[in-house]
Amino acid sequence: MNEARPTFLLDGEEVPFAPGQTIAQAALAAGRYVPHLCYHPEFKPHGSCKLCTVKADGRWITSCTTPAQAGLQVESNTDEINAKRRLLVQMLFVEGNHFCPSCEKSGNCRLQAVAYDLGMVSTQFDHFYPDRPVDASHPDILLDFNRCILCELCVRASSEVDGKGVFALSGRGITKHLIVNSESERLADTDIAVTDKAMDVCPVGVILRKRVGFAVPIGQRRFDAQPISAQALRDAPRPLDRRPNGAE
Repeated sequence: MNEARPTFLLDGEEVPFAPGQTIAQAALAAGRYVPHLCYHPEFKPHGSCKLCTVKADGRWITSCTTPAQAGLQVESNTDEINAKRRLLVQMLFVEGNHFCPSCEKSGNCRLQAVAYDLGMVSTQFDHFYPDRPVDASHPDILLDFNRCILCELCVRASSEVDGKGVFALSGRGITKHLIVNSESERLADTDIAVTDKAMDVCPVGVILRKRVGFAVPIGQRRFDAQPISAQALRDAPRPLDRRPNGAE
């Protein structure tokens, strides 16, 4: 007979967890959504976007990097915390050039979908309007650095999965930015391929396949069908008997 797993409280409800799981991983596995952008189940979390921040026993922590502990009391879905998340998303929107109606990633963009899910309608901050390069040197791939949110997912995917190290981050603080790891800093001078894992992990519209933009009509795009919260719960690793209704 299996022993009962330890639990912590998430917004007053018990969430079981396995050894080694973080708060966010255990919550998602139990069917409880915690908003996130830089977290990806295939990579070690590092808490860069801070969107998954929660209160644990009164302390502010990133739930994707904090190990679950028995008896921990976690607050996530509160007016205070969601208001701070909206502020974070607003700052991401104004720091880069995120103009959804003209973006090829619209409807498939996680930043846009999180904004909708959190009820963000507009931003209270002035836009930075950064002037960052667009790299169209590769025959099949376009890079629009103006939309990068520094999540590092493409960096880790290219290094850890593809074994190529095509991308890296350079600079510190406000000067931190994504670069291409080649002497010329041009994507065409790397060995990236459209089948690489790095092509599919960007949560915004930085890494794009050429000649396929705007091919899917409005209403049929990924986040048109289901909000990001429902899809995150559907896709979260969990035992088969704990999957939400409709998940395979």
